[in-house]
Amino acid sequence: MSWIDIGALDAIPLRGARLVRTRVGCVALFRTSPTDVYAVSDTCPHKGGPLSEGIVHGTSVTCPLHNWVFSLETGQAQGADAGNIATYPVRVEQGRILLDITTLAKRDAA
Repeated sequence: MSWIDIGALDAIPLRGARLVRTRVGCVALFRTSPTDVYAVSDTCPHKGGPLSEGIVHGTSVTCPLHNWVFSLETGQAQGADAGNIATYPVRVEQGRILLDITTLAKRDAA
């Protein structure tokens, strides 16, 4: 894995989100607890809704357009909804958020 520093943990409010733009698309970062952060694709597979503008609850996010719910841990849609979103390895070290760019590069190659 190849980690890059993408910002301070404190830049994301608790139960909030931030958007990171990459050359392969936007990645949404969600802070679900004081120390837990998840990184997923920002685009809902249903109608392309911006998940970074959705509602965070537990370790899930609800799309702001049509209420599809996705697990931030697995990317799977919950309930009767079908589909999934890409998830990316992310970690927190010394108050900084690190994102694995190797996984993003694989997405670009696919």
